[in-house]
Amino acid sequence: MISAIKRFFTSKKTYIGAAAIIIIGALLLLLVDTVIMPAYTNYDEGLTVPDVSQISLEEAQQQLTNYGLQYEVAERRSNTAYPADYVIDQTPSPAEIVKPNRKIYLTVNTESNPTVKVPDVTSLSYRNAKIQLQNNGLKVGTVSYESSRFKNSVLRQSVPASKVVPKGTVVDLAVSDGLGEKVVQVPNIRGLRLSEAQQKLQEVGLRVGEIRFKPSKEFEPNVILDFSPKKEEIVIGETIKLTVSERFNVKEESESGAVIDTTTNIASPDSTNK
Repeated sequence: MISAIKRFFTSKKTYIGAAAIIIIGALLLLLVDTVIMPAYTNYDEGLTVPDVSQISLEEAQQQLTNYGLQYEVAERRSNTAYPADYVIDQTPSPAEIVKPNRKIYLTVNTESNPTVKVPDVTSLSYRNAKIQLQNNGLKVGTVSYESSRFKNSVLRQSVPASKVVPKGTVVDLAVSDGLGEKVVQVPNIRGLRLSEAQQKLQEVGLRVGEIRFKPSKEFEPNVILDFSPKKEEIVIGETIKLTVSERFNVKEESESGAVIDTTTNIASPDSTNK
């Protein structure tokens, strides 16, 4: 047995056969790489996408067919600048190089704007609500954050559910910041400078709301004279209204929701929850 194995590995026929197998395999790989796959994938072929926008759908279809491309009407929407059944957009864009038989997606103008029923996205996560609105042809507008228990859960939508609106209508969302039930102690900020008070409030997760300026002979400008609500503890994320000193004999002014002292950055709702 051992002698037979030894003869096999020392025989010239064995090495000749192995060499033949390797050469045949290499030739097959070369054939697949240079001939078969390029022919299958049209590797060396490319077409320049023609501009079929601002022409009728019938003309666009004819042009694309003549170029050896396919087409599909992906969307219909209203645009008063064009006649009905005119192409107003296309993907891929004109002048791009694509493979033969590539499908070109067309957006076609309609006489009337299609309508959709607004889905109910309250209580959904912001991500799911955004997908639901986009799948129904609606757009997500302004997203505001409010204190509530479940982070990133949609609390309200600007357009009521089930209302029929034109496609493309913008829907604003109010989203929970997840800070709803955590209670924090209100720091004593009376007598502090505005920037110091802002930092104190930021550290405990509170926001600065209305800032009212009041002339004072006793204090220098930008010192906290008072604040509200006057509670020992409040829910994290709530806003604190401030009364701030200014030079005496200056007309009283007020601002809402703005932090005028830029020496300190206020943390976003998300960052306070980390």
